[in-house]
Amino acid sequence: MRAEASVLHLDLDAFFAAVEQRDKPSLRGKPVVVGGVGGRGVVSTASYEARTYGVRSAMSTREARSRCPHAAFLSGRFHAYRDTSRQVMALLRAASPLVEPLSLDEAFVDLARADLPDLEVPTVTAFAEDLRTRVVEVTGGLTASVGVGTSKFIAKVASDLDKPDGLVVVPPGTEQELLRPMDVRVIPGVGPATAERLRRVGVHTVAELERVSEDEMVRLLGRASGHWLYQLARAEDDRPVVPEREAKSVSVEGTYDTDLTDRRLMEGLLTRQAGEVAGRLRKHGLSGRTVSIKVRLHDFTTLSRSTTLASPTDSAATVARLARALLADLDTSGGVRLLGVGVSGLADWVQEDLFGETADAADEEPLPEAEVPHHSRRTWAPGMDVEHAEHGRGWVWGSGRGVVTVRFETAATPAGPVRSFRADDPDLSPWRPPEPEDGAGL
Repeated sequence: MRAEASVLHLDLDAFFAAVEQRDKPSLRGKPVVVGGVGGRGVVSTASYEARTYGVRSAMSTREARSRCPHAAFLSGRFHAYRDTSRQVMALLRAASPLVEPLSLDEAFVDLARADLPDLEVPTVTAFAEDLRTRVVEVTGGLTASVGVGTSKFIAKVASDLDKPDGLVVVPPGTEQELLRPMDVRVIPGVGPATAERLRRVGVHTVAELERVSEDEMVRLLGRASGHWLYQLARAEDDRPVVPEREAKSVSVEGTYDTDLTDRRLMEGLLTRQAGEVAGRLRKHGLSGRTVSIKVRLHDFTTLSRSTTLASPTDSAATVARLARALLADLDTSGGVRLLGVGVSGLADWVQEDLFGETADAADEEPLPEAEVPHHSRRTWAPGMDVEHAEHGRGWVWGSGRGVVTVRFETAATPAGPVRSFRADDPDLSPWRPPEPEDGAGL
């Protein structure tokens, strides 16, 4: 535990949905849901307007539509989220050299390395207020909730207490007073299964957890989890803020409207995905040692398997061969709804001939071209950026039956008009900003 409240946690409010509302003036103040838009889709982020109807992250899109049928359901635009995240992370790194991003929309900041006259509560409070104001400025209107405390745990808890657009600073010495009335699920690592185990022994709040001895905790949850919960129940957390700027993995995945049952087709799809992953690795001068696959079965069970090489590779053939071998160990007879391939353990060098693998891969019998089933991400996905030769830039309002409807507006314009076109109109095309040159955000 630190003596001062010098760890800051910043969490951008309803990030994906907020970016969509910023860039689409007609959606400001209205319910917006970002995620999979098909029948098998899952909500990634819901705006606060949609949350009032009970829409939440990880909810099926089908249920979200039943709760809030008048919401705008958008497929998401990673480039817009990535670019906005970079603006915020640059702002944080200008304040302190120790910034630990957790995702695109949240990060820890070590204020002990910031240029502050002291770390007293009034000083860090004023700094955090100014930081929130600057986030609004650099992002064009997005808000952030901020927590400041003597540890990562306390800062994270604090940032959740006054959402959205809030600030909570926990003075040193008041941490346990804050935590004791809270549900045990406020502690990182206490998910539904652990919470149920604790409930069975009469533990519902952090105060009740605090009364459990460490030996009892270890017997109940195992050594690692038991020791971890014993410490956090007493607000003991000495984890440092560790900056991490490089991508940890590169992956590609696809969700399919019809369950896959043909193993040969699945192998072909994994081979195609492996090629895309390897291409991205080579584009950024990277290679990786660990190849993994992700398989979601017909009943939503998600399986992951991985294997690690002795040296890193960027070979599409090698990644594909290992991905297919991992698939061979899984029972997919009931059907598969999602497949993905990833490479982690990244390095900036490549072993040219990994125990003769390059030559072996070249001798493999090529797989027939895989005919990909209809993918839930449609050609003209709702929310995607487009450009028309006559009307300029806009976004897809909806599509179907050979027609695409576009609302012509951007973040810099008022709410714009709606026009419909043939889906194959040569004057209409997707719009994307130029790719960044630094290779970040793989």
